[in-house]
Amino acid sequence: MSQATYIKLWADTQKELDTMLQREREEFLQPQEDREKVWKMLATAYVQYLEIFRRLEASHAHLIHQQKRAAVRQVLDGVMGRLLEIKREMVALESSECHCMDSILLELQRVPEDIEIPIPEYFVKENLRALQEREQYLQEILLNAGLLEEEPVRAMTLEEAINVIQVAERARQGRARAAFMRRIYLEEKRQSGKQQKKMRINPDAAATCIQKVWRGYRQRRATEKLREEEMVFLGMSLPPEVEARSVLQKANVLQGEVQERENYSFRQELREAEGSHIKETLQDEIIQCFIECRHITGRFPDYPPEKTGGSKAIFIEKHPEQVAEELAGKKEAVKKEKSKKEEAKGQKAGKKAVDEGWKMSPSNFLSILEEGSSQYQVFWENRDNKADFLQDHDPELIKGGEREEVEEEIRVQVDEVMQEQLLKVKQAVDGEIGPRGKKPGKGDKGSRRAPGKKKISELERDLTPDRTIDSLFQELAEEGLLIQVKNVNLSDYIGYYDCLSNTLREKGAQPVPSIPEVRQLVSLYGILPLGSQTVHENAPLVKSLLLAGPAGVGKKMLVHAICTEAGANLFKLTSSSIAGKYPGRDALMMMLHMILKVGKELQPSVVWIGDTERMFARGAAKGEDEVNFKRLAKLLPQFLRAVKPQDRVLLLGTTRRPFDANLGPFCKVYQKIILIPKPDYLTRFALWKHYILQGGGTLTKLVNLNCLAQVSDGFTQGHVVEVVHTVLTELRLLQMARKPLRTAEFVTALARHDPVYIEEEEAFHAWYAKTPLGKAWIATMAARNAEKAKKKGKKGKKGKEKK
Repeated sequence: MSQATYIKLWADTQKELDTMLQREREEFLQPQEDREKVWKMLATAYVQYLEIFRRLEASHAHLIHQQKRAAVRQVLDGVMGRLLEIKREMVALESSECHCMDSILLELQRVPEDIEIPIPEYFVKENLRALQEREQYLQEILLNAGLLEEEPVRAMTLEEAINVIQVAERARQGRARAAFMRRIYLEEKRQSGKQQKKMRINPDAAATCIQKVWRGYRQRRATEKLREEEMVFLGMSLPPEVEARSVLQKANVLQGEVQERENYSFRQELREAEGSHIKETLQDEIIQCFIECRHITGRFPDYPPEKTGGSKAIFIEKHPEQVAEELAGKKEAVKKEKSKKEEAKGQKAGKKAVDEGWKMSPSNFLSILEEGSSQYQVFWENRDNKADFLQDHDPELIKGGEREEVEEEIRVQVDEVMQEQLLKVKQAVDGEIGPRGKKPGKGDKGSRRAPGKKKISELERDLTPDRTIDSLFQELAEEGLLIQVKNVNLSDYIGYYDCLSNTLREKGAQPVPSIPEVRQLVSLYGILPLGSQTVHENAPLVKSLLLAGPAGVGKKMLVHAICTEAGANLFKLTSSSIAGKYPGRDALMMMLHMILKVGKELQPSVVWIGDTERMFARGAAKGEDEVNFKRLAKLLPQFLRAVKPQDRVLLLGTTRRPFDANLGPFCKVYQKIILIPKPDYLTRFALWKHYILQGGGTLTKLVNLNCLAQVSDGFTQGHVVEVVHTVLTELRLLQMARKPLRTAEFVTALARHDPVYIEEEEAFHAWYAKTPLGKAWIATMAARNAEKAKKKGKKGKKGKEKK
């Protein structure tokens, strides 16, 4: 697809976004009492925002123009954040992480695949070089430490060996033929040279020959130049200045991976052209503000220190008259609060009886979306893109970004000058020397903490100020706490929608997500916030996530998929990985500090705790290593408090026996819990087919996939993978041509494994029902059933009265 196609896609998507924003202003700001209507509004908006998200991501991935990509990126981050906000409202409304969207999809004429969460390519592409260098550095550390074994040489199959021999033989024949033709050419040239020596060449004939060759060469050059100009004019080739680039640079430009073609810095030009005007304007505004403050308060104010932003704090703050009005308003607000507190007790009973209705929570992303929409209308909507073949930059947009930096540089210089002038004016007019401060001897005690100020935890302090990030990185890698990420995509986690579970949900059964819903939840709570700094800072913050499910359902695969899609580092904490390495509370605190420091510096990062239920297990620990691992559980809340919204660090736990853990502390640490089910029939059918073909097998009529999918009911994805690897050995692959695969081979290997029994599955469901969200869902269902019973009772009474 051409650039014009993606520009048009961007334009159409922007119009749809404007329509969605208008709908939100009309519908979501009004309180609603009908829960079904609220659910329909939220689900419809969720599906429509997903479609907008998908189109914006395609436009951003294929546009070349860097300024257009930046404009699309701003809106793309806003849409991702808005999706998370709507998801939060849906979870709060239904008290469930998974929802029945069948009726909404049918009404909007969508299929279940349309609500899959796309993963933006820029998560990895924008930091690809840094990620590759970091991966290579980690591999070198692990090799030097002896923790990484070199990949064994894989034996070739017969077909691969034949191909290698054929390539080598054809190359040998080509070289022999080239040498033979070269000998013939040299022999002919030698014979022609002897004949020319015998014949004397006429000077006129020689000159004519030279002219003929030169004129032919010149005409060919002119014709070639005309052809190139014609191809550039028709848009079928790049101009010469772009063609002069290296092949790698051209590929990067066409794929949109180059951040800048040249250094179009207009900073020096802006300093020369507008520097003096900016300086005078800032000085006039500061002087005017000081004069107004003296007129109202009777004295000149103190100059704001540089820590608070200097003169920038003056412009951010309100006008002096507005400040005075706000102070008067605050006094009135205090009086109103007192009266409200008195009325609060009486209102509690009324709130239980009267439903005030649902109202959408305030959004941090609507302003970002509206700003992106207005910028599109101003800069890009009416731009002529046909003449912009080179996809050149817009100087005015670059100047706008550089102007802010120039103003900041000049503001610092102006602050120094104005601070000195203010001191002189104070001394001359008011007789003051220096800024007002506290009387000496009061308030100088640094040991006392200001009232209301929170105590800084150990993990928020820098416990290793004398160590570099590289040294901490190397220590964590050598201790086996920083591991390599397996290259697994989220799309590799195969699964289909379970229509039966949706039917059970409608009848009131405990909601359990299907595998596509697991992918969606992992994307929403793990990948999107880790990949985008804007989303992580402004969206509902999820610091910790728990993946719970039987052994073999793909929890470890999902951990690596999150790191692969978001380009994150992976820290692994298990009882075996920390055994004998960091004994005692202080050593564990230092270990968590190092992980947090490296994770923040090289964010995004994922801290993975495997078999996390052992950390919260009931009863006394048996060994020293288990005691140390359980001690780590008491430090995790402090670790989570040290993770701020600007830190893209995710605590990710996996468990196969969550019911063995103490539920209270367990649910306090993990903010979101995703229950992963065993695969259904359609998923098992797809798994058998995928892994048999991936392992080199050939599917014939002798392999009944329907039978395998039926027989493997109760088994997990890990069982299927292990069975396929057991059957498809190298010897068996060599015998496949004369002995095709049979269903019985896989069934025999599958019989050696134990499935997930119904008792274990019910234990998972019973445990999830005791979690905070599970309890909320039970309460919500009880309230709905009571409401339905009331409605039925009212209808029955009306029917009796009519009779």
